[in-house]
Amino acid sequence: MTKATDQEKSFPDGMEPLGGATFRFACHPGLDCYTQCCRRQNIFLYPYDIIRLKERLGISSEDFLNRHTGAVKGPNPLFPSIMLQMAANEEQTCPFLGDSGCTVYEDRPSACRTYPLERAVDRNPAKGQPREYYFLTNHPYCHGHGEDKEWTVKEWLRDQQLLQYNMMDELWAEMDTIFRANPWHGEGAAGPRQQVAFMVCYNIDRFRQYVADFKLLDEFRIDKQRRRAIEGDDESLLRFGYDWLKLILANIPTLKQRR
Repeated sequence: MTKATDQEKSFPDGMEPLGGATFRFACHPGLDCYTQCCRRQNIFLYPYDIIRLKERLGISSEDFLNRHTGAVKGPNPLFPSIMLQMAANEEQTCPFLGDSGCTVYEDRPSACRTYPLERAVDRNPAKGQPREYYFLTNHPYCHGHGEDKEWTVKEWLRDQQLLQYNMMDELWAEMDTIFRANPWHGEGAAGPRQQVAFMVCYNIDRFRQYVADFKLLDEFRIDKQRRRAIEGDDESLLRFGYDWLKLILANIPTLKQRR
C-alpha cells in the first residue's frame, strides 16, 4: 500500500491543503482590523504554551493557571483542556492585549502564531510518520489577506518560529492519545492518576517540586547531561514528565529504572 497523496485524502468541503502553494498575508498596525482577532476567542493552550507564557510573565505555572485560564471539557472527553480566559470587559479582549498590540508577542501561543493558517495532522497515514496539512483561514474581519506579502507554508513556519512549538505540540498529542485510551483504572475524572497527569502537563512548577520531594530522578537511569537539563529547564522537565507518564499510565518503557 502506498502513502495517500493530498488528492487521494478526503478533506471537509471548502478545505484544501495549501501544500506547496503560496498565500498572501500580512498583519501590522496600519490595518484597520489590527487586533480584532484578539477579541472573543476560544484559545486552547497546550503545555508548552503555558511554559512560555508563565516564564514571559515571571509568575509560577500555578499562578498563571489561576489568573488567566480555565479548565474545560475539550476535544478529549477523558482529560480536561486548558482555555485562555478573555478579559471581563465589553470587548472580551485577550488579557495580553495592550494599547500597541500583543504584550507577549515573542511568547504568544501556537494558535496565535499559526494564524492565518490552521494545522491538521494525520497521525494514521498509510505508511510512515504522521503527516501535517495546513489550510488557509478566511475570517471576514481580517484584512491581512489583502496585503501583497506572499508566503509559502515553510516560510511562514520559520518566520513565526513555529517549528519548536509544533515539535512540542506533537509530544503533547502523543500524551493526549494515551489519555483517550482511559488509563485511569476506573478512577474517573479528577482521580489521583488524572491529577498527577494534570500536574505534569499543565503545572510544571508544581511538578518540579514533586520531582524534588520524591527524588523521582533518582529512580531512573538518566545520563548527567539530561539530568542537568531537567533540573534547570522547564521544557526538558516536561519531556521527562511525558516519558514518566507513558511509563506509569501505559507501561511504555520510556525510562529505565535503577536496579
